[in-house]
Amino acid sequence: MNIAKVVVDVPASQTNRIFDYLIPDQLVDSIEIGMRVIVPFGPRKIMGFVLELTDHSDFSALKEIEELMDVTPVLTEELIDLGKWLSEKTLSFYVSAFQAMLPQALKAKYNKELQRMSDQLPETLTHIFAGRDFIDYSEYVSRNGNIAQLQRAIKEGLVEVNYIVQSKETFKQMTMIQANKEPIELEEVYADMPSQAKKQKQLLYHFIEHPEAISKKELLSSHSTGASTLKQLLNRGLLKQFKQELYRNPYKEDKYPQTTALTLSDQQQQAITPIHESVNEDTHEVFLLHGVTGSGKTEVYLQSIQSVIDKGKEAIVLVPEIALTPQMVQRFKGRFGSRVAVLHSALSAGEKFDEWRKVQRKQVQVVVGARSAIFAPFENLGIIIIDEEHETSYKQEDHPRYHARDVAIYRGGKYNCPVILGSATPTLESFARAQKGVYQLLSMSERMNKAAMPTVKLVDMRDELHAGNRSMFSRQLKEDIEERLKRKEQIVLFLNRRGYSTFVMCRDCGYVINCPHCDIALTYHRNTENLKCHYCGHDEKMPSLCPSCQSDTIRFFGTGTQKVEEAITKILPEARVIRMDVDTTRRKGSHEKLLDKFANHEADILLGTQMIAKGLDFANVTLVGVLAADSLLHLPDFRAAEKTFQLLTQVSGRAGRHSLPGEVVIQTYTPEHYSVQLASQYDFEQFFLKEMHTRKTFQYPPYVFLTLITVSHPNQIKAAKVTKKITQLLRKYLSSQTNILGPTPSPLTRIKDRYRYQCMVKYKKEPNQQKVIQKILSFYEDDIKKNQLMINVDLQPYQLM
Repeated sequence: MNIAKVVVDVPASQTNRIFDYLIPDQLVDSIEIGMRVIVPFGPRKIMGFVLELTDHSDFSALKEIEELMDVTPVLTEELIDLGKWLSEKTLSFYVSAFQAMLPQALKAKYNKELQRMSDQLPETLTHIFAGRDFIDYSEYVSRNGNIAQLQRAIKEGLVEVNYIVQSKETFKQMTMIQANKEPIELEEVYADMPSQAKKQKQLLYHFIEHPEAISKKELLSSHSTGASTLKQLLNRGLLKQFKQELYRNPYKEDKYPQTTALTLSDQQQQAITPIHESVNEDTHEVFLLHGVTGSGKTEVYLQSIQSVIDKGKEAIVLVPEIALTPQMVQRFKGRFGSRVAVLHSALSAGEKFDEWRKVQRKQVQVVVGARSAIFAPFENLGIIIIDEEHETSYKQEDHPRYHARDVAIYRGGKYNCPVILGSATPTLESFARAQKGVYQLLSMSERMNKAAMPTVKLVDMRDELHAGNRSMFSRQLKEDIEERLKRKEQIVLFLNRRGYSTFVMCRDCGYVINCPHCDIALTYHRNTENLKCHYCGHDEKMPSLCPSCQSDTIRFFGTGTQKVEEAITKILPEARVIRMDVDTTRRKGSHEKLLDKFANHEADILLGTQMIAKGLDFANVTLVGVLAADSLLHLPDFRAAEKTFQLLTQVSGRAGRHSLPGEVVIQTYTPEHYSVQLASQYDFEQFFLKEMHTRKTFQYPPYVFLTLITVSHPNQIKAAKVTKKITQLLRKYLSSQTNILGPTPSPLTRIKDRYRYQCMVKYKKEPNQQKVIQKILSFYEDDIKKNQLMINVDLQPYQLM
């Protein structure tokens, strides 16, 4: 096998194919499928993945592979097959699909360096090279080197460009010290040592007692001595030092007390029986576990995983990023200890890489993580579990635009193993599939210990206004909070926004301060007195006068978490508040610290955005307040009612989870809306029927499939023109039953100075769609490459903005 089929690290459609490279003699026995290699590609050297080995090629004069980047493959053959399927399914490039499967540390970096090939360089180049043969390209740019002049010098052969591929993975190593002689020999040396060599004798005596290896750091600190003392013993060959690889372990095992399996309730037993059968018989089934909040879904997951481990197989558990709380990690670490690797975005790149390597080296059997953990390189999968399957964070919003649920079901099919989708509020698509028998429905309709679901009170905020209450807390919620504070119970307050207020407006002329680069109002952040755009990051100082009419009546409108925190401290100065949103949890570990404080009762009120809506379990929380229940209802999104219902149900589920009864107060301006009404009654089935009726009437999923095509360009006319042309081509080549809407400006028409237009395809059956869209993308290839045009195709859109 002297030819490798390689996919190269250039995400463009003309390179989105497999290239043949010759394997040089010295690498013939070393190269395996799934390794990364460095290959010449045009004038440069780039990274590529080896997908196949063969001894035949249809091309002559093949280039040789330059070097290997890995000692062992980073992709298994099953992951290579998955990557090909993924790129076809999501219309993305092969290389993007493979990159999505690997930790950040394995993504290659490229450096360009310039090499002087002649002594006769133009004066400016001579000056920059300053007698050196090699300089970094970035240095040339930073010293204002003329690019046109450099290009001429390259053409004339005076300068050459070398491309250097670097891999970023780093192995954390520790220096270890060990005895280099038998204890009896060390004793003889010890006896002959002069008495003034006190520290050396101390170190030597340590190794007479403990000849095994110890870290250099620990040895020196425990004997309060310096490296020079140790060096003398090393120079004499009495001790030896070596490097040992160390895992960066973000989760210390001893921190998690071991737990054992609990006795299952009748409903848990009924739910787990078919799962066990599927595990034992190696059959691929998709189960939808529909269990109310607090019904004990996690214990079903844990015991299902145990049966998989007992068979010598492996398990992947996905939880939404925001529910990957220390509590969730604790449940899995407590049960399975060091057999668990955890992968999520709060870890550093090095920690993620180490956790991933534990999986690759088969040192763990369970992976718990967010979306990308679905690609864990296991080779003997026995179960895949997706908790809170309705979460939109399981859909990746950039290339490749995959949904973790689809990947899970595809991998489950390959390994003949069950896939469990769990949720108190499944997506309509999943529940409809379960109703049709495509998925198997498992229901858990009661809370553990038959605990009652919290009672829900709906408060109409319009009545509050009429009664003269202009504060953000209804009289009902304020009374309930005061009562809980008296009883030393805890409260969770939920607001679906971060920042201080939603927008800034002049009361005289109505001017709203918008982002100069995006069509969106800026958000006011109190602690920095700044206005910020949450789309492009633009920020500016809060003005004291209206920029339009110079009036001083410029005010904040809407409610953000900071503003609520301030209001609570005004009306309830005795309440201790913890605020949790993106701004207070930026630092590593801050999420965990804040939740620990709340668990230890160092605060009475936990105020937060979506990150507190799920996965939290505090025995002392008896009241949940939802401040603005309708903030999601009025978005231009056909899933608005569904998202509102899911969120209200999830937040309500944080109250009364143990012995104390819980209560929920939902403040809303539209209490009559069916999603708010039915969420307050925990009636998912009724909501499902009502919402399915609406979807059928207006022809939305799950009755049809959707494809969203978004075109963006700095020039508005160009963006509109291309979208119009695409719409015409789709109408011409797709079937007459397919409905094509557009072209229209996107709801957010401008982001980062790019204008955005979209069209939508609604279809029941459209076998040609992928081919037609591929052709359209090829047609605009040059425009995309050279003229700043972007065309995004989403075959399963969750973000319609």
